[in-house]
Amino acid sequence: MHAPASPTVHGLDFDTMNAARLARDPAYDGMFFIAVKTTGIYCRPVCRVRPPLTRNISFFPSAAAAERAGYRPCLKCRPESAPFCPAWNGTRTTVERALKLIDSGALDGEGTVEQLAMRCGVGARHLTRLFRQHIGASPIEVAQTRRVQRAMQMIAHTALPMTEIAHAAGFASLRRFNEVIAARYGRSPTELRKVRPHNVT
Repeated sequence: MHAPASPTVHGLDFDTMNAARLARDPAYDGMFFIAVKTTGIYCRPVCRVRPPLTRNISFFPSAAAAERAGYRPCLKCRPESAPFCPAWNGTRTTVERALKLIDSGALDGEGTVEQLAMRCGVGARHLTRLFRQHIGASPIEVAQTRRVQRAMQMIAHTALPMTEIAHAAGFASLRRFNEVIAARYGRSPTELRKVRPHNVT
């Protein structure tokens, strides 16, 4: 069962987001994600697959929020490739700083939310509350999604062995890497490399 999405995302109402996804408007890429209730998959506004019926969709402010609600990433539009450009960027400096620290690996390995919050000058509970408000997911959930996103970029665009990808993406072990990718995409990392378009340099 999927958790409900918010009626508005970064100040955008349902009708505005729906018009943007039907037009595949690149100006909205990364500002919200479309979840399809009938397939359990979430996409970017620019996804080239046949648009689902409006009654079957909902919108989320981030990939992490969609995944928290139980949706899987689309293998066609590659949500991990979407730009990260929430409409409030620059007005919520605490969350922005925390996101940059997460991107640099602050919650990989032994990193904790308490340590991350301390680096941002706030308490862990307050930071988590800010993330729920603006991202729709907790810092831990965002970090997990970012690890998956980094891994999927390397799976699609490099010939690196999976062990190296797991380490470079920030997973604690190859086993954990395999488990998380399989849970997100319904396929192993090796299977995904076979079915996804490559640009191996």
